[in-house]
Amino acid sequence: MGSAGRAGAVALGAVLVAGGCTVQGTGPDGKGRAPVRIEVTTGAPSKNPSPRDRRSPAAPPAGTKAAPPPAGTKAARVLWERGDSGRDVRELQARLRQVEWLVDGPTGTYDDLTERAVSGFQGKRGLPRTGRADTVTWQRLLGMSHEPGKWELYLMGGQPAAAPDPRCTRGRVLCVSKSSRTLRWMVDGRTVSTMSVRFGSQYTPTREGVFEVYWKSRHHVSTLYDSAMPYAMFFSGGQAVHYSYDFAAHGYAGASHGCVNVRDEAAIADLYAQVKNGDKVVVYW
Repeated sequence: MGSAGRAGAVALGAVLVAGGCTVQGTGPDGKGRAPVRIEVTTGAPSKNPSPRDRRSPAAPPAGTKAAPPPAGTKAARVLWERGDSGRDVRELQARLRQVEWLVDGPTGTYDDLTERAVSGFQGKRGLPRTGRADTVTWQRLLGMSHEPGKWELYLMGGQPAAAPDPRCTRGRVLCVSKSSRTLRWMVDGRTVSTMSVRFGSQYTPTREGVFEVYWKSRHHVSTLYDSAMPYAMFFSGGQAVHYSYDFAAHGYAGASHGCVNVRDEAAIADLYAQVKNGDKVVVYW
C-alpha cells in the first residue's frame, strides 16, 4: 500500500559475469497526460447524451446501503463502473493507490477490487457507497491525489508494445523495446507473442544492440548474486532474458542488474521452449 515508486536505485557493480543478475530498487519514470477534469452538473441532460450520461445509478453492492441525495438535487453522473476499461480507469486506479485504497497496480479494467476500493473511499468521505466512480467521487479523488506519471499508470505492465526495430524483421528474434518495456518474440517479421519486461538500473544498465542467445539454462541460479533465474536465455555476458519472482510480485518497483526480467511465468515458459541457441536478440529504445 502507499505511493508507488518510493524505492531509490541501489548502486551495485556494473560488471556482470555469466553468473547472472538479480533485483535492485529503482524510481519512477515518465509522465502521464494531464488528468481529465470533470464538472458536476445538475441541469437537464442534453438532447443527445453520451453513453455515460444515459446511465442511471444502480443499486449498491449487496450488504451496503446508499444514502439518498439531498432533496432537490440529482444523483451525480456515473463516469466509470464495474466492467469498464481503458486509460481513464487506469488513472482512477493509480490515484486510488496513492490514497491507499487499492493495493494492486493499475490494470485498466474496473474489476471487483476497484469497485470495493471506490466504495470504501466513498464511505470514508460520507458519499453514497455505490462502488461506481461518479463525478463527485472523482472530484474528491482529484483533490487528494496527484497526476500519475507513466510509471504509476503502468506499474504492473500492460503498455502497448513499441513498433519493432527494423533489425527485428528478419529471422527469429527476441525484439526488446526499452521505451515500451516490452519483448516481442518475432519469426520472419511476424509477432508470435508479446510480454512486459523490466531492465537494469542506471548503474547496471541492460546493454543495447544486436546479440544472439548463446546459452539456455532452465533452472539457473546466479553465482554472483545467489538468486534464481528460471528460464534464463543468455545473450550478453551475464545478461539474460529470464523469469523474475520479484518482478512478478512487485512490478516496476525494482530493477535487475542488467538482465531482461519477465513477470509472466507461463509466457516465458512457452518462449523458452521455442527459442534456440543462435536466435537473435535486439535491445533498443
